[in-house]
Amino acid sequence: MQLTTTTVDADAADRLRAATAQFMQIDDTTSGEGGSYAVRFRGRLVTDSLAAYDLAARSFRDLGYTPLFRKEGNTHVVLAVAGTINPAPSRVWINWAMFGLTVLSVLLTGAMYGYQGDLPASASGWLGFLAAGWPFLMSMLGILLAHELGHYFAARYHKVAVTLPYFIPFPLSPFGTMGAFIQLKAPPTNRRVLLDIGVAGPLAGMVVALPVLFYGLWTSPVTHLPAALPPDGLSLEGNSILYALAKYLVFGRLLPEPTSFGGLPPLLYMARFYALGVPAPLGGLDVLLNDVAWAGWAGLLVTGLNLIPAGQLDGGHALYVLIGRRARLLRPLIVGTLILLGFFWEGWFLWAALIFFLGRTHAEPLDQITELDSGRKWLAIFTLALFVLVITPVPLTLFTR
Repeated sequence: MQLTTTTVDADAADRLRAATAQFMQIDDTTSGEGGSYAVRFRGRLVTDSLAAYDLAARSFRDLGYTPLFRKEGNTHVVLAVAGTINPAPSRVWINWAMFGLTVLSVLLTGAMYGYQGDLPASASGWLGFLAAGWPFLMSMLGILLAHELGHYFAARYHKVAVTLPYFIPFPLSPFGTMGAFIQLKAPPTNRRVLLDIGVAGPLAGMVVALPVLFYGLWTSPVTHLPAALPPDGLSLEGNSILYALAKYLVFGRLLPEPTSFGGLPPLLYMARFYALGVPAPLGGLDVLLNDVAWAGWAGLLVTGLNLIPAGQLDGGHALYVLIGRRARLLRPLIVGTLILLGFFWEGWFLWAALIFFLGRTHAEPLDQITELDSGRKWLAIFTLALFVLVITPVPLTLFTR
């Protein structure tokens, strides 16, 4: 986003006031005197706020200004900010280069996961090795692409300038990638637009992740875990509510199923295991995830992380459009919870630090007068409920001797 600065004068102020009078009953006018705005108009909108902002944006831009709609109690405020929003052109080659590297990285990860036997010694053998990674590649990138393109097309629909997705390759990691992101090149117009852009990603990702997960589980075997810890330990994936339900629907049992519940009611025992990842269910039954199921599980994990209701995350957008700046009051609680969970999975310490240092701000819309309609309020609530269903308290647990 680039702003071209201008200097307000009496003539410009008069023209801004005339433009504002088309949609607002003006009670008073204040000069910004070199502050964050050039002119402030206070009063009451006389037309629908969506139509008013559209008119203001066109009229102010012709004069070299950008309008901001704010509220002070029951008073409507229009701020004329010097400059116009002129998004810089994107360097699309960077997006395509990162996507290509991510394809190779995820393909290699999938090949290492799905290939059986020793590493090949010939070129043709390597082709067969890499071919084994295609199911994981298609599953993993299908989920990530759906997520990011959901954001992208929602932004384009609302005419908000946005970059193409940036995919992040991470070779020799469990997923072959650190995910992807897009960058808004201009602020969202209002809360409705911010919500649409924010939730389109996780909802689109889930549309792909759920079929991938169920197909992967359907084609994965249930097997006995070792009765004693192997020398290199035992690693188990974590459980969200939705993942546990998916396994129950496919296999008809809560997995992993221990040999004994230790005198506890089964549901209480399983709730403890799903929340904290302890104790190790040695000798019990569990599903041995194939590469497609692993990608589906990763899709739920990524969705849960993005839906943490803080800062610039998708869940942070959903919470912000519902309760406004009061969302910041929940940040200490979220950070504290993540720190506690960090004693069971160290990755939460990093997330707690990121949210503490980077989660202080929200994407504030240009128009803060327009409220959510009832349908979008329910959509925001549903998105936050989805976070509860897909968040994995302990994503990975390594049991060692």
